[in-house]
Parts: sequence; C-alpha cells; structure tokens
Amino acid sequence: MNGEELAPVVSVVIPCRNEAFHIESCVRSMLCQEPVKGGFELIVADGMSDDGTRDVLLRLAREHPALRVVDNVGRIVSTGLNTAIRAARGQIIIRADAHTGYASDYVRECVAVLEESGADNVGGPWSSVGDGYIGRAVAAAFHSPFGSGGARAHNRKHDGPVDTVYLGCWRRSVLQRLGGFDEGLVRNQDDELNLRLRRAGGTIWQSTRIKSWYRPRNSLRGLFQQYLQYGYWKVRVIQMHRIPASWRHLVPTAFLLTLIALVFASAFSSAARLGLLLVLGAYLLSVLAASAVTALSTEGKLWPVLPAVFACFHVAYGLGFLRGIWDFVIRRRGPAKEMSAISRPGVERERLS
Repeated sequence: MNGEELAPVVSVVIPCRNEAFHIESCVRSMLCQEPVKGGFELIVADGMSDDGTRDVLLRLAREHPALRVVDNVGRIVSTGLNTAIRAARGQIIIRADAHTGYASDYVRECVAVLEESGADNVGGPWSSVGDGYIGRAVAAAFHSPFGSGGARAHNRKHDGPVDTVYLGCWRRSVLQRLGGFDEGLVRNQDDELNLRLRRAGGTIWQSTRIKSWYRPRNSLRGLFQQYLQYGYWKVRVIQMHRIPASWRHLVPTAFLLTLIALVFASAFSSAARLGLLLVLGAYLLSVLAASAVTALSTEGKLWPVLPAVFACFHVAYGLGFLRGIWDFVIRRRGPAKEMSAISRPGVERERLS
C-alpha cells in the first residue's frame, strides 16, 4: 500500500472458517505478491472460527498493515465474500481461497488481464494439485473431460471466454451492479454470480497468465460429500434462473434417472434388463477407458483408484441433484439441514463447472 491515508486500487478478499492449518501460508503468499500500481489490501472474512484461525489472523494483521480481518457472522462463503467486499476500499476486487496457492504475480496479472481484455470477470485456469495418493487421483480426474464434462475452466491451456472462471477478479462497479453474491447459497455461489453476469450481457475471460493451484479433497468420502452438495445446490441455482448455467450439469442426473427407471422396469421386462446391463456396461467401459487415459497422461499408478474417483464425481453429483429436486422443486421447502452444513468454506467451486 502507498500509505494508510490513500485507498488502494485493489482489494483481495478471502472467506475462511476454521483454517488454522492453511490460512497463514495463504495470507503470506498474498502479502508477498509483486507490487501493483496503486497498491492493494487484503481482507479476510473469518466465519467466527473456533480452531485458532482468528489468533493467527490477528497476529499477522499486527505485522502487516495491509491485512484486515472482519467478522463473517453468516459463516458461509457467500456472506463472507459480501462482508469483505463491503469493507474493501479498492476499485478492483480479487477473490482468493484459503486452500489455493498463488503465483507471485497473481494479483498483478489479474489486474492486467482485466484491463487488457475488457471483460467483466477474469481468472486463471482451475488448476488442481493433490496431496497424497487419493488427492493426486482427484486432481488428475479433475482435469479429465470425462470428469469435468469438458468445462473449459478445467483446461489449463485455455485462453479465452468461459461460462465460469475459478475465483475471479472484477471491477467493484460490476459487483455492485449485480448485487454481490447470493447469500442464500451455501454452494455454487460463484456459478450463480457468473450466470447472472452473462445473462446481463457481461463477459468472463480465462487467461493462462493468471496462475494458482487448487488443492482438492484427499479422500473419497470427502469428495463424495463435496459433490453431493454441488449437485444439490445446482438445483437451487437452476430454479432461481429457470435455466442451467451449462447443459453438462444435467448429464449425471439423467444417467442416474435412466438407471433407476431401468431397475424398476427390469422387474417386468427382459428388454429393460438388457438395457440396464448395456447402460452399466457402457459406463463401466467408459470409466475404465477414461481412467487409463488419465493415468497414462499423469501418473500410471493412479489407475486403480481413478474409476472410484470418477464415480464419486458423477454419482454424488447426480444424487445431490435428485435430492435438490425433491427438496426445492417437489416439496418446495428450504434446504435440508445436512445439505446446509458448513464444511471447508475456503474450498468452493465448483462453482463449479
């Protein structure tokens, strides 16, 4: 910053809750960013952490005047982002994540691409780097078209327009015009904001110059729970806007519905039993083929677990979507308690894809 009396040009905002093991490295990576003309500030919206996260943040804030800590009483990502944005003084807002690593020029490149592209929201590829055997398998599957449905945001080499982008960088005026993030969404708030942005005529741009490294779940159970919530909250977004952000979001649910219909019909029809075997066989072959291709292009020894990872992506998302239809569309009630649980709010996205 160029002095406390001057408002910085850029504000970096980070929502977090109970991130004692990750928040310091994240904050320090942001505070060590290459200089930006006009300076920048860092605002962390803490969701009333009770694991020591707040103590870490306050210690860092005493050491670095550029860092401010604000309370996120809503305790979810969307309320944290809006709280931090309201406290921000910069005319450019960059969203960061506690479980993501950043290149030293991340902030500078966000600002440069925003200005050069003329887009309303810019970001880098959603590049995933896993920890441990399962984490590496999840990261590998994350970038496979079979796992992501061909989402361009998962393509590390894609430069150009996208329907959604990892994290994001906006002019403050754009976020104000959109009304900020929807605080009724526990998940998918990034997707929903980008959908509103595109429907308002805005553009979203991905640049490989903007580099960050997302750390995905490192257990199959955690991955399954994550994608269960992604599918569930995607229904709420579609219900709000009466259109999916992308038709690929409907494929896992269509697959599960086909299986369910064939299972019931199999009790009465030999043709249905044959159809069930063909669909399951086709999916199994697809999973095995995608696993082999992914393992060959990344790490061969990941092949044994990749089928389970792909199944978690597809089945969990589809089941969550069906549960969302039941709660939001058929029963017309609020979200189920277990689907509103606050878990690892620093990791979002999925947005996703």
